[in-house]
Amino acid sequence: MHRSIPLLLNTDAIEVWPAPLLRAHGNADARLLARADWVLRRKRDGRYLAAVLDQGVHSLIAQLPREPGTAEALDALSWLDPARGAGALDTRLLSPQGLRERLEPLGLDADAYADQSGLMLEPEPVLLHYAGRDRFHRPLWLRRAAALAWRRMRLQAARNGVALDAISGYRSHAYQLGIFERKRARGQHVEQILQVNAAPGFSEHHSGMALDIGTPGEPPAETSFEHSPAFAWLQEHAHRHGFRMSYPQGNPHGIVYEPWHWRWHPAGA
Repeated sequence: MHRSIPLLLNTDAIEVWPAPLLRAHGNADARLLARADWVLRRKRDGRYLAAVLDQGVHSLIAQLPREPGTAEALDALSWLDPARGAGALDTRLLSPQGLRERLEPLGLDADAYADQSGLMLEPEPVLLHYAGRDRFHRPLWLRRAAALAWRRMRLQAARNGVALDAISGYRSHAYQLGIFERKRARGQHVEQILQVNAAPGFSEHHSGMALDIGTPGEPPAETSFEHSPAFAWLQEHAHRHGFRMSYPQGNPHGIVYEPWHWRWHPAGA
């Protein structure tokens, strides 16, 4: 079941990760991850739920069968059967049925927010491809075409003497909700947060097509990036690789200027 090219399988409640890309939380985890092919990881809090080995499934929590989404996550591994291939999964998206429940505690209505902001609802992809590591040495996940375009663009920039690094790529709805919850716990109002972060379900990072880009020596996700040679290079060359800056100054979505945020678009889109 092990694959040479790491893939991330995404379900509503659980992500199925390639075991070699996960960090062990202790010695027991390290020994288990060394033998495992896949690990079921809860999206809400990142908890490891089970490891999938050649010998079967090793539970890492009590009462694994009662964990919501477990059966769906284990079934998802059958989608990677070599006889069937994974190509058809590249275009599959998760249904954002639970979005309204995610937004209700924030006092946000999905339809009203979409109308007001002009942002589109971004369903999560079922399959994500490994695109290297970000600045913080975390696995960077993107849709296949976006991952290939990012690798090519970064290589071309390097040939031109410009260093690009990724700050972050794909983020789940649950991760975005966590950003809001942490900022609210620090006393920020939802209206303040929405000036910097899109509402859960509406961030381009959910699509697997967008990433935040930086350059060594520059702080991550700061407007000072616009004065760097890397930003100048992106302005001139990024469109040739399908990337466009999503939130320029005065953008109609009410989001602050983000010179670091770029989204890949298919040819002709």
